[in-house]
Amino acid sequence: MKLTKKGHACVRLEKDGQVLVIDPGAFTEEDAAVGAEAILITHEHIDHFNEDRLRLALDANPAAQVWTLKSVADQVSAAFPGRVHTVGEGDTFTAAGFDIEVHGQLHAVIHPDIPRIANQGYVVDGSVFHPGDALTVPDRPVDTLLLPLQAPWSKLSEVVDYLREVKPQRAFDVHDGLLTDIAFMVYGRMLGPDGPGVGGAEHQRLAPGESVELG
Repeated sequence: MKLTKKGHACVRLEKDGQVLVIDPGAFTEEDAAVGAEAILITHEHIDHFNEDRLRLALDANPAAQVWTLKSVADQVSAAFPGRVHTVGEGDTFTAAGFDIEVHGQLHAVIHPDIPRIANQGYVVDGSVFHPGDALTVPDRPVDTLLLPLQAPWSKLSEVVDYLREVKPQRAFDVHDGLLTDIAFMVYGRMLGPDGPGVGGAEHQRLAPGESVELG
């Protein structure tokens, strides 16, 4: 499986000539999902779901399909009948040759005065987990965690503890679109060998457009 980091929270996975894209939101490249056979969306916030980017991908490939939660499906299913599928926690399905499991129900707390919305993460091929906007711990081991590095709802100690609890072999940063290069130096140090420790996970950063082969 080939993993390519796109802008902010978006990633692109390729296997056997098929492409799966997760969370092509407003902070990623306009064509981030173009060429995908399957698109997964974790929740409705604009940095994870952008209708224009989704429409561009679905128009480019009339066979492409979307799997997401109800709040997103309700916004786009009428425009693409039969191509948008509503899923929730505990569901399993196959998309573009990838086996998908849905984990989680709620977005992380931003502030007690802000109502929580639905959010769900996806385990891909029993190996890669994208949690969306939550520090969801899947009820199964994963080799690769797509780690929400920074958000209005998180702090560094929570990120460290999340890595310790999930215990992946490796973690790649996502949800990093609001950070500067200086911030990456700080986060990288704290999540690396000189930091407080992250349970043995290998923490790596991919710049947008960089790829890595996952065993």
